[in-house]
Amino acid sequence: MINFTKNNVMMFDREKMLQLCNDWSKNTLMNTLDIVYTDAGEDFLTATMPVNPRVHQPMGLLHGGATVALAESVGSAASLMFVNPEKQEVRGIEISANHLKSKREGMVTATAKIIHKGASIHLWEIRIVDEEGKLISLCKLTNMVLSRRQ
Repeated sequence: MINFTKNNVMMFDREKMLQLCNDWSKNTLMNTLDIVYTDAGEDFLTATMPVNPRVHQPMGLLHGGATVALAESVGSAASLMFVNPEKQEVRGIEISANHLKSKREGMVTATAKIIHKGASIHLWEIRIVDEEGKLISLCKLTNMVLSRRQ
């Protein structure tokens, strides 16, 4: 779905992938958290999320749950690069997060990179960094690929 053929070689379509992810985010948690998909490649997907009172915990810091929501959003969407959405669905089955640095305001960027791409399991590493590239959280997400039920 996100590839095109040029001289009988499948090519990754970055713009189509970003549009797909951002379009599918309308009226979802990703829209509520202002998550925007900003970059994609053959083995990664990147999204941003603003850090403001909407994603704070009571002490005025980025909420770990919002961070995990960003990580799962970008990692699950990234699995779309390796499936046919008309025939398959992706489900996150496990996520872990290590929160290493706090953040009060600004922007965080999450980049999901594939670690394992199997027929039924995808494993992603998601690094969430601040504007200076400092690591805020390091997450790992396991997605299961299912046949779409008719």
